[in-house]
Amino acid sequence: MDLTINASFLPQDDPDAALAFYRDILGFEVRNDVGYDGMRWITVGPPGQPSTAIVLHPPAVDPGITEDERRTIVEMMAKGTYAGLVLATKDVDDTFAKLQSSTAEVVQEPTDQPYGIRDCAVRDPAGNLLRIQEVK
Repeated sequence: MDLTINASFLPQDDPDAALAFYRDILGFEVRNDVGYDGMRWITVGPPGQPSTAIVLHPPAVDPGITEDERRTIVEMMAKGTYAGLVLATKDVDDTFAKLQSSTAEVVQEPTDQPYGIRDCAVRDPAGNLLRIQEVK
């Protein structure tokens, strides 16, 4: 098999805040911005990687989700425990310094993990956890 990651999905509850974070703070390109029935789906991705995308979508809009499940998803998003993503950078300390000077919510400063990775963690405006690992 020859598989690649094409898209990953993260919920967002404020499209303008999500757009400002992923475009203006992380520097991702906006690939698509689609509105439908009062909701927005925004597709972003890292420059130079046109085949890798993150779709920032309204939470719990799947028609198969029950009201109880919808409430649980919204509660988990508010606590920052619903979704996450791992990103990579060549210099985690420099990346962290830029994030720390922005509106990103810092969860963990750069740390050498016992499993051999140096990383940090922040939350996006919707509470999604972003771990950023140093990859040389």
